[in-house]
Amino acid sequence: MTVPAESPDTPPVPAVALASARGRWILLTTVLGSTMAMLDGTVVNVALPRIGEDLDADLAVLQWTVNAYLLTLAGLILVGGSLSDRFGRRRIFTLGVVWFAVGSLLCGIAPNAGVLIAARALQGIGGALLAPGSLALIQASIRADDRGRAIGLWSGFGGVGAAVGPFLGGWLVDGPGWRWVFLLNVPLAAVCVPVALRHVPESRDAQAHGRFDVAGAALGASALGLVTYALIEARSGSPAVMAAAVLGVLLGAAFVYVERRRADPMVPPDIFASRLFTAVNLVTLCVYAAIGGFFFLVVLQLQVVSGYSALAAGAAMLPTTLLMLLLSARSGEIGERIGPRIPLTVGPLLCAAGTLLMLRVGPAASYVTDVLPAMIVLGMGLVALVAPLTSTVLASVDPGRAGLASGINNAAARVAGLLAVAALPLLSGMGPESYRSATQFDAAFGRAMLWCTGAFLAGAAVAWATVRSPVSKACHPQCRTYCAVSAPPLEPRERGDGTAAG
Repeated sequence: MTVPAESPDTPPVPAVALASARGRWILLTTVLGSTMAMLDGTVVNVALPRIGEDLDADLAVLQWTVNAYLLTLAGLILVGGSLSDRFGRRRIFTLGVVWFAVGSLLCGIAPNAGVLIAARALQGIGGALLAPGSLALIQASIRADDRGRAIGLWSGFGGVGAAVGPFLGGWLVDGPGWRWVFLLNVPLAAVCVPVALRHVPESRDAQAHGRFDVAGAALGASALGLVTYALIEARSGSPAVMAAAVLGVLLGAAFVYVERRRADPMVPPDIFASRLFTAVNLVTLCVYAAIGGFFFLVVLQLQVVSGYSALAAGAAMLPTTLLMLLLSARSGEIGERIGPRIPLTVGPLLCAAGTLLMLRVGPAASYVTDVLPAMIVLGMGLVALVAPLTSTVLASVDPGRAGLASGINNAAARVAGLLAVAALPLLSGMGPESYRSATQFDAAFGRAMLWCTGAFLAGAAVAWATVRSPVSKACHPQCRTYCAVSAPPLEPRERGDGTAAG
């Protein structure tokens, strides 16, 4: 098997074994890049109370500090996937890493809330370029037999980056200050870019052609921005907020209309002809809404209500980190053997149990008896869920569309988190100053955890009802059973009644 070379005039690049030196360099590069984006998505949450205090900000500013990043990330991540397939996955990936580092530097030196929010939006653009490319590089460069383990390792280390973020963020906030939460990304980028340029082969989708879908990108990003603004500012009930909500919905409908009629759409409707791809993205929307809301609020609950320091609140997430590190690779391999339906059902159910256990966390909460059980159960759910979900998304489409598929799935995850952070405070009754009052925040937190539990349960229900293992193309044509993702072809054998079985 080969991957597309950098240009039509050069020979194709052979697929790389994960155990080879180059395979390990590719994995390291993708882990470093995705860790920057995933780490930033969680590390900032721990710093929110200190940012609010330092900049004299209300809850809406804290929401925008998170959502300015998620907004540009979610709105443009499809553009990043399309650009990587068209112009080169390594090229767009490294551009995204550099852009992300520049945005991080600007966040670290921001003099006020307005500049910080604008810099966070710039960070999101960089994340939109690097996030889909990191996974697409694995799919395009690593040989097929090793992809399950490679994606499992990528998911595990990336999950570690996301989970260790609160701990690292707490240490930085209590130590040198919250600005170092952002400045941390600069040295990571300084390592990632040279490694990518030296060791990662270039690849692209040879079938990508035509004009770029500027209209689709603009409509999608604008719709998300207006809906997010309406949700965050809904408490005011002003005509401007209502107008933003209506216009956001209309622009969303226009986005769908444009994509269905363009010759070269950013989101080709035919990719959803795969029922498995569509089903897994529905699961993604449900579970990542719950995950985004959970991690946004839990570190605030521990600091505002339970009296934890920023470091202690971050350290509370370490069990999830360890579980993701130790078990995600194995989870990816198991998912390939048994198919995605069971992991994508059991994982959200475990996560739902973890969020319910968080209802016990209140004033003076004990870490061992209150926080730790919830973190362990949630971590086991994420272990069961993340790697099989990622593998299934990529297995459900042609390998040449890996960047596009990764971009769509990443967009679904980021949109879910974006809307959850915008809507949960509204749904749970949090006022602009709630995070300054332990009593008010504790009551609203309990209601928010019930919403998160419901989203996890919805994800499990969707997975059980709609997800099936894709049928291997090499199966016997008379086989009526579903084979596991990337399973080896089975030789036909005789049933008792003389018919062939796959």
